[in-house]
Amino acid sequence: MCGITGIVAFNEIGRISMINLSGATDALEQRGPDSRGVHTDYFVGMGHRRLSIIDTTTGGAQPMKDEEGRYTMVFNGEIYNYRQLREQLKGKGYSFHSESDTEVLLKMYIEYGEDCMEQLNGFFAFAVHDSQTDTLFAARDRMGIKPLLYYQDEDRFLFASEMKCLLAFGLPRELNYEALQLYLQLNYVPAPHCMLKGVKKLMPGECLQLQKGKLKLRKWYRVPYSREEGKAQTGTYEEQKQKLQALMETSVQRRLVADVPLGCFLSGGIDSSVITALASRQVEKLNTFSIGYKDEPFFDETRYAKLVADKFKTEHTVFSLTNHDLYEQLHAVLDYLDEPFADSSALPVYILSMHTKKKVTVALSGDGADEIFSGYNKHAAALKAYNGGWKTAAARELLPLWKMLPKSRQAPLSNKFRQLERFAEGMRLPERERYWRWACFVEEGEALKLLSGSVREKLNGDLYRSHKSEILKSMPEEGGDLNDFLYTDVQLVLPNDMLTKVDLMSMAHGLEVRVPFLDHEVVAFAFGLPVESKINASMKKRIVQDAFREILPEELYKRPKHGFEVPLLKWFRTELRSLIEHDLLEDEFIQQQGIFSLAETRKLKEQLFSSNPGDVHARIWGLIVFQHWWKRYMA
Repeated sequence: MCGITGIVAFNEIGRISMINLSGATDALEQRGPDSRGVHTDYFVGMGHRRLSIIDTTTGGAQPMKDEEGRYTMVFNGEIYNYRQLREQLKGKGYSFHSESDTEVLLKMYIEYGEDCMEQLNGFFAFAVHDSQTDTLFAARDRMGIKPLLYYQDEDRFLFASEMKCLLAFGLPRELNYEALQLYLQLNYVPAPHCMLKGVKKLMPGECLQLQKGKLKLRKWYRVPYSREEGKAQTGTYEEQKQKLQALMETSVQRRLVADVPLGCFLSGGIDSSVITALASRQVEKLNTFSIGYKDEPFFDETRYAKLVADKFKTEHTVFSLTNHDLYEQLHAVLDYLDEPFADSSALPVYILSMHTKKKVTVALSGDGADEIFSGYNKHAAALKAYNGGWKTAAARELLPLWKMLPKSRQAPLSNKFRQLERFAEGMRLPERERYWRWACFVEEGEALKLLSGSVREKLNGDLYRSHKSEILKSMPEEGGDLNDFLYTDVQLVLPNDMLTKVDLMSMAHGLEVRVPFLDHEVVAFAFGLPVESKINASMKKRIVQDAFREILPEELYKRPKHGFEVPLLKWFRTELRSLIEHDLLEDEFIQQQGIFSLAETRKLKEQLFSSNPGDVHARIWGLIVFQHWWKRYMA
């Protein structure tokens, strides 16, 4: 696990940027604290920061060259089946000088070219330069677990694991207004877009080739799902459960390959408990780590985590946080973000990763199960929408009532009113627009109103609609089912929100997080299942819960899913009130900045401090994150 960067100059002007390669590499130090390496040729440079996981000796150092010096590689990630691939390559006459998966990946590319990726089981972003053909090839893993950004102008091509690394090369800092419009709705910027104009993100399962200044993009992997071809998984529900058990056992086993201490995140939910149960069979005295809230018992799930830890005899550590603990790390998190990203659960993930790294270098997590097996409230809502019925119709028709009632996430009844309003709004829309409404925190018109008149004039409406259409292309206009909903989640929410959050917050501390539910064999299995195997009227993530019911504590099945949330509203009204009113959302600053509407930001602040805040805290957090980023990188 590492951070990578590189430059291909097209001319002498582009070569001037080569002087920034060393500084750009050092911008990735937190991702790779163990060592650094830089390679320069006349027009090509590559940088690498290393977090040593497999073969911690200098034999795995990067950038890595082949024996003839033709190929040079930088690689971020892990190849879990590298030992089998190594033996395969030995049979073809290859020899090896290290025990690293990097050398295996390099020689797989030499032998098979771009087709090598089909044989890889792992997560990765890597780049290879072929000096003989003067070609740069780069690729991102199937699910988008590892990031890769790039930028091209007439003089140079740049790539990196993080935006701050690209900024070290001296990019023009111009706001991408269409990306801002998407961010205000989603609270993150979806790939391939970036908040900086001209910067792109490589998509999950995508690769690029650069030769003589010409860039070609290709999708090398797609999640195997097609509603036209029917469902691949046959057999009874019992047989499906057994298949999932076997796949997950194998997936976890693959992800225990490491030459450093390893453990598991254990939230107390079903997903992380499954991972812990399976890993404990392979690792004696497995380290497990949980996070809880002293001040917010509603969100605290550490009691359930301890039940799992006791059952599987793990070495369990609980980090119990106060709101003040979160506040203490606020600026550290905001400072690490080199692009606005406003999923507030990034804060506790940052703190969990910080403490976990003190004991282990690799942690397994349960991320991904909700998206592929249907674990969110919105999935239950979508199922109701697809199935219809009088209750669904009544909830839709009562929208005017839900709008009148007080709404807040902080109390059960007002939270239910909030959910009913969102459900009713979605039910009045076509399938594709309903998905978009439920994926967004903010409705499209409200996001536009938040922008100043001068910014709205700069927006390209056709370009925004094209971006949105591309995001939603896998969602049918009508006639779909919940698998279409989940498939779109895997394209949008999973890589751009959930996986981005975990990658950023864990790599800020040099911690590698592995996600067994996103092994591509498990994902293919999930998208071959009929909807009823995943969810019904009484149970979300049905097959995951049922497949492992016999080995997990019974108490896990007797309580609602609370998620991994931050109590933002209380926080904004106390410790952060001054930051909101006298700094980042101060009237004078808003006017001088010229991006947001003064009248609308005032309305948001009034709502925040009212008795009926609704979901406004999520919008306020999105603005705080953007404003901090803007002051740090754009002002």
